[in-house]
Amino acid sequence: MPDFVNHGEASTVSAGPASAGPTMRRRRLGADLRQLREQNSLRLEEVADHLGVAPSTLSRIETGKAPTRTSYLAFMLDLYGVADPARRRLLMDLAREGQRKGWWMAYEDVLPPGMGTYLGLEADASALLTFQEQVVPGLVRTTDYARALIAARRPDLAAEQAERLVTVQMRRQDVLRGAEPIQLRLILDEAVLLRSVGSPGIMRDQLTRLIDAGRRDGSIPPGPPARAVALACMGALEGAVIALAGQAPHDELLAARAVAGVLGLASPPRPPAT
Repeated sequence: MPDFVNHGEASTVSAGPASAGPTMRRRRLGADLRQLREQNSLRLEEVADHLGVAPSTLSRIETGKAPTRTSYLAFMLDLYGVADPARRRLLMDLAREGQRKGWWMAYEDVLPPGMGTYLGLEADASALLTFQEQVVPGLVRTTDYARALIAARRPDLAAEQAERLVTVQMRRQDVLRGAEPIQLRLILDEAVLLRSVGSPGIMRDQLTRLIDAGRRDGSIPPGPPARAVALACMGALEGAVIALAGQAPHDELLAARAVAGVLGLASPPRPPAT
């Protein structure tokens, strides 16, 4: 399982594994474009002016929050002096893949702010470590527990909207299945197990689900590392802190989540190119 630590390898442009989804590909492309811009000693505002877009638009491209048009990308590669055909093709492929829409886009009307971005990263991750002090993490919730939790947290939702959120909760768990399931590590505060959500029967089934998850090979390795303890301390502030590891170097991310949505995302700094 990845150890969620930046090992300091030199940054290189890479499309990564073919299984990576649009969110992670946009982040990779954006990080590479920012690195190329900085290597050419160009300010964000200068490049945005050349492109004819607002600096905020270019910033969203470089942070992976928005896809980029291939026409914009071709112009930037010319501006940055990227002439190698293979490298240009690789970056173009990242841009095209980054324009795809994930399944969660169909539920944007009911998702909390930032949750769509998080779901994209979760779907692309190869490993996930989470500390939760309030409720059972979404990836191991039962349908009834998820339904009861949504009813308690979002009483403003109509029944159809609430059920759409339940569908999202269950669809997320697809990452635990398939040929290459995500490696999951959970650290739960004792209060999660004691706090009743729904009826006693719902809690009994949910606790059984947690026991089954703990018995599954590779789901909860013994002996959480020191970094996990640090994450647990951080989690006391937000309720849930999640570390995601992707399938390529530097695809590592920390996410803080709360009822209102995703509070923030942070990546380890990328080392300068050598």
